[in-house]
Amino acid sequence: MVHATSVIEQVKENLTKVRERIAVAAERVGRDPSEIVLVGATKSVDVERIRAAIEAGLEHIGENYAQEAWAKYQQIGDVVTWHFIGHLQTNKAKLVVRFCKFVQSLDRLALAEELNKRVEQMGKVVDCLVEVNIGGEATKSGVEPEEVEGFIRKAMGFPNIRIVGLMAMPPYLPDPEQVRPYFRQMRQLFERLKSLDLTNVEMRYLSMGMSNDFEVAIEEGANMVRIGTAIFGPRMPKRG
Repeated sequence: MVHATSVIEQVKENLTKVRERIAVAAERVGRDPSEIVLVGATKSVDVERIRAAIEAGLEHIGENYAQEAWAKYQQIGDVVTWHFIGHLQTNKAKLVVRFCKFVQSLDRLALAEELNKRVEQMGKVVDCLVEVNIGGEATKSGVEPEEVEGFIRKAMGFPNIRIVGLMAMPPYLPDPEQVRPYFRQMRQLFERLKSLDLTNVEMRYLSMGMSNDFEVAIEEGANMVRIGTAIFGPRMPKRG
């Protein structure tokens, strides 16, 4: 039990430190830290650690796998806001919209159509962020930057999905400063799309930055960051 207690305390301490780092990064560029939404990235993180973070004030969590997320939701419930942040298979959309307020990985019209259909049946709306493949990486999902406006103009025709921002996962580079140009490009794209004032589109969230580079992302305009390891420690291997 001593070990379990120490892990829980470590998570709470880590969360406090991450919040402090967010505040320092925001203040460096004259931003209000309270405007930045912290999403705990909880892929492969056990429920005990997640609960510890919630007890310490974490209000948003993001999951990558539908079945894993659903299993955790059944134990944790609606005490937090749930985000889906991984690649979403079309056939898992029905499950995800049962409990996720945000889908941060909208990357194709077939998924938009399926999400729209499923939430329409439930009589609600789901908030979506368009995933942008800002690094043009073949191994990553996402809409190419030059195609984002056209994609949004098509997707905004689905009445039960509301596009509320952009999400990006730039290339992993050991020095966060090397990632800065990608974050800057995302901010420019975000601001341009916001200025278009498109119907059924509310460009509120720019989701970018993870444990290794979130401070640079905040300096470049992120107002939503997805942080896992820096809060929860090294990920445990997936069981089964």
